Amino acid sequence: MKIRLYMDENVMTRSLVNGLRARGLDVHTVSESEREGLDDSEQLEFSTVQKRVLYTSNTRDFYQLHTEWLREGKSHAGIVFVPRERYSSGEQIRRLLHLIRIKSAESMIDNVEFLSAWQETGE
Repeated sequence: MKIRLYMDENVMTRSLVNGLRARGLDVHTVSESEREGLDDSEQLEFSTVQKRVLYTSNTRDFYQLHTEWLREGKSHAGIVFVPRERYSSGEQIRRLLHLIRIKSAESMIDNVEFLSAWQETGE
């Protein structure tokens, strides 16, 4: 199954969301879900119930949650971390498309990926 994204409120720029959708990606945002301001655990739980990979720049808190959940035997749909303000919307789209071409929704379960690792090598 193809990866579906849930955009955390700290990364959901209009240009990024529209650009991903224009390329056929299934993207849903925190604001569309009317879940702004909820704590990180609630956001991760929601993305998991929705079978959506969480996309966020909040590496510290969500990586800690990832570790806690695995230790407690809880499962999540996956997390992709993007460094805050490091990439333009266009670069994020290119890297996400590359990641989604390689990874499946099933392979993301209980896993994390760092967008910085997903640069096309011209293969």
